[in-house]
Amino acid sequence: MKKISKIKYKKNKSKIICLTAYSKNIASIIDKHCDIILVGDSLGSVLYNFSSTKKVTLDMMIEHSKSVRMGVKKAMMVVDMPHNTYRNSKEALRNAKKIISKTKCDAVKVEGGKKVCQIIKTLIRNKIPVMGHLGVLPQSAKNFKFKGKDLNERKIILKDSKLLTEAGAFSIVLECIESSLAKEITKTINIPTIGIGGSVYCDGQVLVTDDLIGLNKINARFVKRYSNIEKQINDAVLKFKKDVIKSKFPTKKHSY
Repeated sequence: MKKISKIKYKKNKSKIICLTAYSKNIASIIDKHCDIILVGDSLGSVLYNFSSTKKVTLDMMIEHSKSVRMGVKKAMMVVDMPHNTYRNSKEALRNAKKIISKTKCDAVKVEGGKKVCQIIKTLIRNKIPVMGHLGVLPQSAKNFKFKGKDLNERKIILKDSKLLTEAGAFSIVLECIESSLAKEITKTINIPTIGIGGSVYCDGQVLVTDDLIGLNKINARFVKRYSNIEKQINDAVLKFKKDVIKSKFPTKKHSY
């Protein structure tokens, strides 16, 4: 609960840094810089080339989370509950307990508004912290157009943000939400908002690490590439290839 308090305390004080990880190696690098490390079901498209996150299974999430856990020392670790693992409170509690016990994560994340409020309440009553997710919901979205342009849609999302807060969520991811709506939500609720295409007005930001480092080729508007790791990998492999062909590797130093 100490980590939850730290995240909530940051609201209106300092920005929350959140990135995804699916393995120990990446987690150990970003851990020192992040407040939250999310084992996202985005691993479906990033690692498995799935057309949507709906194909991601509970076992996939657990195995990747176990790897991530080994690399996380400082940050709060949150695990996405995959599609069709929290259709009702009983199912959600069973699967959330499984995630927590097997991965030793600090919290789980669920997508949706009013329909998941009772589920969130059930998890909270059982001492399982929950992060919410509003706006574009990849597990159920028919299209990935940004949300909040339509007045009625704005009202629903704003109301949902209040309901998730009342249900006990400690923070809410706002995905691809119109800037002024993200600003209004952030000002209205007393828990942190974490944006991904949700504008600078959110209390924090999350990106898929593979997108940030240029390893995953995605053209989403909310992505900014801070590195080109693909080129660095290519250059390293090319040097290795040339050394092997020219018998420059392995040298005595690298031989027994």
